[in-house]
Amino acid sequence: MTETATREQLTPERWIDAATELLVDGGIDRVRVDLLARELGVTRGSFYWHFRDREDLLRHVLEAWRQRATEQLTARLESAATDPREQVKDVLSLPFRGRAAVRAARIELAIRAWARRDAMARQAVDEADAARIGYIAQVFSALGFPIAEARQRAWLVYSYLIAESLVAGGSAAQREERRRFVERLLQQPRG
Repeated sequence: MTETATREQLTPERWIDAATELLVDGGIDRVRVDLLARELGVTRGSFYWHFRDREDLLRHVLEAWRQRATEQLTARLESAATDPREQVKDVLSLPFRGRAAVRAARIELAIRAWARRDAMARQAVDEADAARIGYIAQVFSALGFPIAEARQRAWLVYSYLIAESLVAGGSAAQREERRRFVERLLQQPRG
């Protein structure tokens, strides 16, 4: 196969997916053009057909993560149910959705580790957190909670989701019991 044919078949999305896998498996320092080219079986020149430089690729990795893990997910959750109680239940079920949830948690953890030492990644994480908490707050607002309280409840749900995704302690029955407890607790009015 010629280099031109390889460039045409090797999409930017494939480079982004490969970079994401390297990020998950070895951290941000492993996301290098030479390693990606070797992994994909092409020359480094093929990379420059799609991206200006490594920084451009990293921006695309963050954008792809934002699209998949925030925008597309939020759109799916919004369209799955119109009842806010069902939306809360759907949100709380995210860490329990099998292999997709495990993969999403691994990517999330890798990006958050990267964000601890990189301003571009930190900004992407901050924006994703704000958008996700904003969506959950809208759900609590639809349940009748005042805006400030809806945001606080959303932050608690979001913290629970991250903890459940990354810690995952206990049996499946214990995790389900925790999920139901959080669902009941956070939908009850204060006092």
